[in-house]
Amino acid sequence: MAPLSIEIQLKTLPNSPGVYQFFDVKDKILYIGKAKNLKKRVRSYFNKNHDQAKTNVLVKKIRSIKHIVVATETDALLLENNLIKKYQPRYNVLLKDDKSYPWICIKNERFPRVFSTRRVIKDGSEYFGPYSSVKVVNTIINLIKSLYPIRIENYNFSQKKINNSETDIFLKTHSHQGHFLVLGFAERPKKLTRDYISETDYIENMRFVKQILNGKLGNIKKTLRNEMFKFSNLNLFEEAQSFKEKIIILENYQARSTIVNPKITDVEVYSIVSDESYAYVNFLQVSHGAIIRAHTMELKKKLDETDAELLTLAIMEMRQRFQLQSKAVYLPFKVELGSNLKCTVPKVGDKKQLIDLSLRNAKYQRLEKLKQVKITDPGRHVKRIMAQMKSDLRLKDAPTHIECFDNSNIQGTHPVAACVVFRNAKPSKKEYRHFNIKTVKGPDDFASMTEVVYRRYKRLLEEKKPLPQLVIIDGGKGQLSAALKSLDALGLRSKIAIIGIAKRLEELFYPNDPIPLYLDKKSETLKIIQQLRNEAHRFGIDHHRNRRSKSALYSELESIPGIGDKTRVELLKAFKSPQRVSFAKLDELEQIIGCSKAQKVYNYYHSKNEA
Repeated sequence: MAPLSIEIQLKTLPNSPGVYQFFDVKDKILYIGKAKNLKKRVRSYFNKNHDQAKTNVLVKKIRSIKHIVVATETDALLLENNLIKKYQPRYNVLLKDDKSYPWICIKNERFPRVFSTRRVIKDGSEYFGPYSSVKVVNTIINLIKSLYPIRIENYNFSQKKINNSETDIFLKTHSHQGHFLVLGFAERPKKLTRDYISETDYIENMRFVKQILNGKLGNIKKTLRNEMFKFSNLNLFEEAQSFKEKIIILENYQARSTIVNPKITDVEVYSIVSDESYAYVNFLQVSHGAIIRAHTMELKKKLDETDAELLTLAIMEMRQRFQLQSKAVYLPFKVELGSNLKCTVPKVGDKKQLIDLSLRNAKYQRLEKLKQVKITDPGRHVKRIMAQMKSDLRLKDAPTHIECFDNSNIQGTHPVAACVVFRNAKPSKKEYRHFNIKTVKGPDDFASMTEVVYRRYKRLLEEKKPLPQLVIIDGGKGQLSAALKSLDALGLRSKIAIIGIAKRLEELFYPNDPIPLYLDKKSETLKIIQQLRNEAHRFGIDHHRNRRSKSALYSELESIPGIGDKTRVELLKAFKSPQRVSFAKLDELEQIIGCSKAQKVYNYYHSKNEA
């Protein structure tokens, strides 16, 4: 298949943070960049001539665009760094490892130190990050120091003495300007005070520190809130305020990146989304705690293949294509890949976040493809939508012709109803119809629905016009039952599928089925049904409003003394509306209805305006 034009690729980019990659005619990466909004940033390259000649040359060489969606702008920054190091594109500044991003280390020691570093060493220590800047690292370390007494990098102890000591060792601390300072070690003091921290308490503090670095702040915030309320109840408001500030700091920073985790290395991550005709499998390669490759494959279904079958096929293809040697894969569900691969289906934690990120990219790829198909191949787009609706709504035929009904009245006055028509999932406004309720007295929605449905399809039968494949009733079980009476009376029950949609939870009701159907809130089928319902409501309200307005104006003509029905008809025939009659000049009125009656009409409106 020929590559899509750049303009179509630009139209279907998401408005999300992520990383974009430009490729040349030989499918070689030219440039990798990050964006807070992918659509705006990438489009900016093609909207103007750039000051730098090198940028203009780059744009001329671009033949295709790929992107990876992430959660935040910080994640995009980190992923961009990883990919530039991996591929070293010609138009990117070369990123060297000696300028990599900082981490926070909890050292593998008896009293672990907490400090920042740019080197990750396999010595049993724990590393958290990487972070987008040293400023972020310092903020987090200062936060930890304000909460707990910790050893930091530039305070050195004799490790041999500490590790060999068989007696209890305590940290001697001092609180200064909201931070705990570690002054040194001491054996068990004769008198324990708050200035001494035991090894047991220190290890417990480290447990809370790790929770902060892992983003698990619930218990810590709860503890801080309890302290804040305790001091507040004692009228110690300065101390209470300090705890409040710590809570705000905890809530405002994001401790970990969804992109990398140093404990996850040399694994492949796969996910899949599918519809009636196509499946999209996303692949992420994670090496040494960083995503170094991402790719989404489109598979056209031939038979009724399951997601498990398609995912297995895609994994084998991608492992062969990219010559992958990983022994571990993360999957959204279990599939058989042989005994040489360890398959994990994560449920929580960092591994699950990688699955979620992969799934998010697969969904974006599918959405982008659907938008492109809508532009380049409308016929295929309509066929897919119809097949999806047929499957979702359990219909015998694809609903290429859908009609939706809605009633509109205010306290029973001027009751009307609307019928809107969609063909191939698009409004056919020339076929819209509105109805003035004729046989129902008072506000009775059920009886009104019975009347309009009967009138609509009785007329279609008389005129021998095609019937819709699907009828949608705006309302729940009551309105649906009312409409069914009309279909039964016309003998159409088995010829037209009919459902009702209730507004509260968007339930779909079927005849003789007490259990409603709930569709995914983001599904295309539900969105089309909602569009039908909203369009019927709008069309009905507009007609109802116009009818009330005309009725009010016409009633005013009836209230003019000395003006009969014949005169009113002449006025409306000449001026087209009661409102234009009210604005007419005296000589204009005289030409239509004579001097005497014209004076009465003119005096009625103008004396009213003057009053």
